[in-house]
Formats: sequence, structure tokens, C-alpha cells
Amino acid sequence: MADAPTHLLERVLHQRVTLVLKDARQLTGILLALDEHLNLVLDDADERTSETTRHLGRVLLRGSNVVTLHAPQGASSKGA
Repeated sequence: MADAPTHLLERVLHQRVTLVLKDARQLTGILLALDEHLNLVLDDADERTSETTRHLGRVLLRGSNVVTLHAPQGASSKGA
């Protein structure tokens, strides 16, 4: 049976991840926490758009706005 999404994300807690949001922004930061709705907390986050990059610090993201999450290499085997 496949792992639940929350279990997969728990494997990359405290690692730097990159998120793509529905509006095409990219956020990169350290994944600090998540909940059962896949809301995410990123620390030391940077936001990139087609025009600008800015530092946001700590952010809370509603899970329904996240399209993809890119984790570091080798994260899938961590904690297995």
C-alpha cells in the first residue's frame, strides 16, 4: 500500500524544499511543519516570480494552493 501524503512529507521535514503554487510562484524554504490538510510551514522562505525574488522569512501555506513539492535528492529513502 502506498504511503499517505502526510507520511511522505514527514520524510523531508527540516529539509529545504521548493514549492510551486497555483499562481506559478515558487517558494523555497525549510519545511518546519505540516498538518492533515497538508497546510505547510516554511522557514527562511524565498519567493520567486517571473519578475522578482524576495525573502519572506517564515510562512504558512494553505495546502490547497500547492501544486508540486520538490524535495532534496535521496529524501524518498530517508526514514524508510
